[in-house]
Amino acid sequence: MNQLAAWTPTAIPSQAGRNVVVTGGGSGLGFAIADALARHGAHVILAVRDAERGARAADRITASTPEASVEVELLDLSSLASVHEAAQDISVRLPTLDLLINNAGVMWTPLTRTSDGFELQMGTNHLAHFALTGLLMPQLLSTPGSRVVTISSNSHKGGHIVFEDLNSQHGYDRQAAYAQSKLANLLFTYELHRRLTSAGAHTSALAAHPGGASTGLTRNAPTHMRLLNTVLGPLLTHSAERGALPALRAATDPAALGGEYYGPKGPGEMRGDPRRTDSHPRSHDAEAQRRLWTLSEELTGVRYPL
Repeated sequence: MNQLAAWTPTAIPSQAGRNVVVTGGGSGLGFAIADALARHGAHVILAVRDAERGARAADRITASTPEASVEVELLDLSSLASVHEAAQDISVRLPTLDLLINNAGVMWTPLTRTSDGFELQMGTNHLAHFALTGLLMPQLLSTPGSRVVTISSNSHKGGHIVFEDLNSQHGYDRQAAYAQSKLANLLFTYELHRRLTSAGAHTSALAAHPGGASTGLTRNAPTHMRLLNTVLGPLLTHSAERGALPALRAATDPAALGGEYYGPKGPGEMRGDPRRTDSHPRSHDAEAQRRLWTLSEELTGVRYPL
């Protein structure tokens, strides 16, 4: 492909015969990712919290692509018990797994605890996906060329990992907690990439961010920010379908490599065609990567075979 040409879904190679899991595939960015992969022949499992929403999403995909192969799996990322149940079910359904898209997330929520006592944003956005990926690692490792793509955000640039208070027991700022969880997504990706490489595995770990994708994720934003978004949103954001392109490129571009990060190429990486980009230097702190990995293992009880 011409390096100067825009990367679009037409560049996605055939996904026939490939098994894919997309968390949060029932709406927004996750739906756009799942729909594109299904249209290119992948067998897609929509891992969703709401069964009815998942069923409607599957129906929408098959309505536009009758030959699409789509299933729904219940997954509540605010519960490690649900993560274990879903991973077990997926492992039975799919002895091999070509692609895991860690997409589902929450943003700027009021202080809330998961069923395991984690702060909701850290628990959902990072810890549950850390656990899910670890539990599905045998299927990924047994599938040559498999990939794990974890969705981060521009917000990671303002993030700091507060190791002494990861779950906000001693104070809570909803925006800081979100930024911390999105930085955690990248620290996890880079450490997973290092471990996979050291093990000589044929599985890759990549990350992507959607820029200013217009989805329902900002519903918990303060009122003044929602009003501002109403005015400036059309100028600064793009559709969920456009926001899905960096993840789709990380997931399917034959030239994409483990440890890479993809996002829009426009000003501020808010919108535009997907390209390889770089994340904040804090995300490349090897000590922080290892420390978060160890803490995540302790908190989730999930150990990786790496």
